[in-house]
Amino acid sequence: MTVIGLQRLIVSVADLSRSRALYQDVLGLVEKAAFGDVVAFEVPGTTTELLLHQRPPTAGLAGVAISFRVDDVDATTAAAEKTGATVIDAPEDQPWGERQAVLSDADGHVLCLVSV
Repeated sequence: MTVIGLQRLIVSVADLSRSRALYQDVLGLVEKAAFGDVVAFEVPGTTTELLLHQRPPTAGLAGVAISFRVDDVDATTAAAEKTGATVIDAPEDQPWGERQAVLSDADGHVLCLVSV
């Protein structure tokens, strides 16, 4: 048996409304469903979904980081900061050909914003 795809990513968040501001309003993910303490978003260009689950988050720099491809790393980084995200690494051109910024969201989860 083998993996045939990535079904979903689940992010634990302390405040669902606050987290929606980053994932929906800044990153532009489209809400697919909401039920109780969970909101499901479509990830463009994939069959993968991202779920925000309101429950005590346990985040850290050594955990899993999600990389989102965006149109403008600098503008998206600035908008993310307004939602409570913290810049870990400012937008910078990388030797592998991407422009990248590394952030932590308001719950401490690491996010990378990249453009090629």
